[in-house]
Amino acid sequence: MIRFMRFTWLYFLISGLVIIPGFISLTLYGLRPSIDFTGGTELQVLVEPKDGQAVSEDEIRKGFGESLDISEIRIVDKSILLKAKPIDTTKKDAAMEKLRQSFAEVKETRFETVGPVLGRELLVKTLIAMLLSASGITLYVAYRFSELKYGVCAVLAMFHDSLVLFGVFSLLGHFMHVEVDVLFVTAVLTILSFSVHDTIVVYDRIRELRRRNTGKPYIDLVDTAVTETMSRSINNSMTIIFMLFVLWLFGGNTIQWFVFALLVGTVTGTYSSTFTAAPLLVVWDAFVRKRRK
Repeated sequence: MIRFMRFTWLYFLISGLVIIPGFISLTLYGLRPSIDFTGGTELQVLVEPKDGQAVSEDEIRKGFGESLDISEIRIVDKSILLKAKPIDTTKKDAAMEKLRQSFAEVKETRFETVGPVLGRELLVKTLIAMLLSASGITLYVAYRFSELKYGVCAVLAMFHDSLVLFGVFSLLGHFMHVEVDVLFVTAVLTILSFSVHDTIVVYDRIRELRRRNTGKPYIDLVDTAVTETMSRSINNSMTIIFMLFVLWLFGGNTIQWFVFALLVGTVTGTYSSTFTAAPLLVVWDAFVRKRRK
């Protein structure tokens, strides 16, 4: 048996070193929401300048004129992504015709528009879904293990994974303009489920050991449970990580950041199940015993 719980402070320190930069970024910059949450229009086009020179932002704004209320322009080689206030297909087609007058060739590759009311509604539903998930998991785990501490510690570990994921995407949004959209919400809810699933495996082993070893110190039971479930957790997670890594490399731009969110969440979920959820139980048990004395 490896005495993992001797280094509880070290696990919390590692978690802190990972979470704090992301938390600071969330406080200063927040997340970078896509039009799914803010509402608006995204139009992506490929252009071929008449003179063969590089495309500039001024040329794009001049080409569209006042047909679009453009809020942001991103240019990568000859691919241009524009963000503007919501417009319908008729206005979009008129804007494209005006742009074609300024360039040798213009090809539309993507057009999305979302109203601001729908964006706000989606954001509210996302927050409600996360709160309901956390509450349901807390109550269910506490009920199944007959102790509140199991439910609370499982959700705290889940909250740990959420902070890591949100912090990573806050940093990516600030430095690389990565946006969070509906797929990111899907990834977050999926990761929360995976994190709790792995945590319950450890908790279930602790419960079995308590039934068979009634006089054994609680910290020793947790050490034994972690030792016995460690290989299972790593083997299970590595098969998922390998698959997600390959999908991230070759899956294309459409799902690139969705897969990356799943990848980050799988790694941190594997870590937190063993090195956050289990140590939290030990700290909780030690605190209760100290209060009783």
